Amino acid sequence: QVRLVESGGGSVQAGGSLRLSCAVSGDIRRTYALGWFRQAQGKGREGVARILLRNGDTFYDDSVKGRVTISQDSTKNTLYLQMNSLQPEDSAMYYCAAKGFPPMQGYWTGYSTWGQGTQVTVSS
Repeated sequence: QVRLVESGGGSVQAGGSLRLSCAVSGDIRRTYALGWFRQAQGKGREGVARILLRNGDTFYDDSVKGRVTISQDSTKNTLYLQMNSLQPEDSAMYYCAAKGFPPMQGYWTGYSTWGQGTQVTVSS
């Protein structure tokens, strides 16, 4: 079981950037993938980006592709989400999540451990 703690959210103007961090602690050997999800007020949760721990393979939702980069610093046990060219529609609570073994099919399914979230607000 891993524990996830997000940080780095805040308020920015449209076109700005933010870097979210997720501190990962616990037994990461049982973790297949780490992902970032978001949930805007009144909407369902959606996947943003995910990274496979075995080979660093990444995948992004079409809505953020080209503007967002997911990365991992294994020495610091930290997951990052660099977000550029932010738009008001990116405003949401952002969550870090872990997917264990055996991995469920699907980019955004099978995540069983979640952080508490960090709020991102983008003003126009």
